[in-house]
Amino acid sequence: MTKGFIFLKKMKERKTGFVRVFLVFAFLLFVCSCHKGTQETGDGSGKNKGTLLQEILAKKKLRVVVDYNSTNYFVYRAVPMGFTYEILQALAEKMDVQLEIVVSNNLEETFEGLIEGRFDVIAKNLTVTRNRSERVDFTEPLEQTRQVLVQRLPDNWQSMSYEELDRQIIRNQLDLAGKTIHVQKNTAYYRRLQSLSEEIGQPIHIVEDTIYGVEKLVGRVANGEIEYTICDENVARVNKTYYPNIDISTPVSFPQNIAWAVRKGEAEWLQYLNNWLKEFKETATYRILYRRYFLSSRSKYRVASDYHSISGGKISEYDALIKEIAAEHQWDWRLISSIVYVESRFSPEADSWSGAQGLMQLMPSTAETFGVEDITDPAQNISGGIRLLTWLDDYFKPTVTDSTERIRFVLASFNVGLGHVKDAQRLAEKYGKNPLTWKDNVDYYLLNKSLDKYIKEPEVKWGYCRGEEPYQYVQKVLSNYQHYVNVIPI
Repeated sequence: MTKGFIFLKKMKERKTGFVRVFLVFAFLLFVCSCHKGTQETGDGSGKNKGTLLQEILAKKKLRVVVDYNSTNYFVYRAVPMGFTYEILQALAEKMDVQLEIVVSNNLEETFEGLIEGRFDVIAKNLTVTRNRSERVDFTEPLEQTRQVLVQRLPDNWQSMSYEELDRQIIRNQLDLAGKTIHVQKNTAYYRRLQSLSEEIGQPIHIVEDTIYGVEKLVGRVANGEIEYTICDENVARVNKTYYPNIDISTPVSFPQNIAWAVRKGEAEWLQYLNNWLKEFKETATYRILYRRYFLSSRSKYRVASDYHSISGGKISEYDALIKEIAAEHQWDWRLISSIVYVESRFSPEADSWSGAQGLMQLMPSTAETFGVEDITDPAQNISGGIRLLTWLDDYFKPTVTDSTERIRFVLASFNVGLGHVKDAQRLAEKYGKNPLTWKDNVDYYLLNKSLDKYIKEPEVKWGYCRGEEPYQYVQKVLSNYQHYVNVIPI
């Protein structure tokens, strides 16, 4: 992006035609060199921007689209987890940027979002194919896998010999003729089955499912709702630990590369990703992550838990209570759950050095103000906390009219007190920032309110504040909340 203006000195009047032509030509070369490595934006604005990598670093935000499943991205006991998620966390930390995750199990929607510039990278287990390579650029392969048939074992499979079992299930791809196989829409599985149908010279009835993701289809096979589906072998192996009554031993493809994808033409960004992935795959951290999510026997217990976002869909044991009280006050229960998690890890007995107590860490004086008689009682504590949030929201509403912006002020005030946030607003206004905008405005002065430079200002009425805590608090609550929104229905 051009960061300044190009000023030209006035040319002297005594210029020959040749000199004028030469200067114009030199000027054009100079302008072209200034724009080398830039590109037109995809938003139709016509303004030139830097390369995508430069934009990501400048905005300090990495926008990623992932799929939601039991290995790559999910929420377990209120904490976002997953193989892909933890790799992305390591990447964002390396780049010193904020990770912004969007969930989509619709592959066509995913590719369109990347091409249109809504995402910076597709971090899914994408099979590298010729057709896809015409639309996107693939990264260094993360691994190799092959597609396998997922079928249900006979009810008495445990008492059968291997020979008996092989006679009752499909072991030869030719036997897929005439079978009905459900696959996720717009996936490589559909195209592979089309090719396989041509190869065996018999029709295979392919049902493209628009509702369920790959793992849900595997679960439907295990439950007897459908007969067959196709998925990558690495995913199938993990799901085999959850569903021991499925067979995943019949391959339907040769080994294929699995990779992430970026928008075509982003050579610098692609090279950065490739270099980082190559290095990261050689680290002990990567090996630990792979064992944790793909090889550990504990994963089946995690997925079977009520507190896994795929199987049970619960955030905590207080879901029903939080839903009820939040609905009474018209708050999103997932936001309240995020606050409770950050405040107390869902422990009603939690207390802090400052005297705050209970699920939402209310101070005794605050609890009394909002009618809380028993501060350790979960229902009373949650109710008192939400009433405080409502009061703060009403306070800021006349000035911070955008609800998305306002919630940052509300959360910071809930954590550190309204007085300190008002001090930060006054400092922002004094130093030419917007007192009604949080990021890079009010948050900066709250973060730095412990410095003598600001404490001595007459605008500061509430004195010293360890601003790092409320600054991080807002980010943690909203980050967790976004993960809950991604995978937990309202």
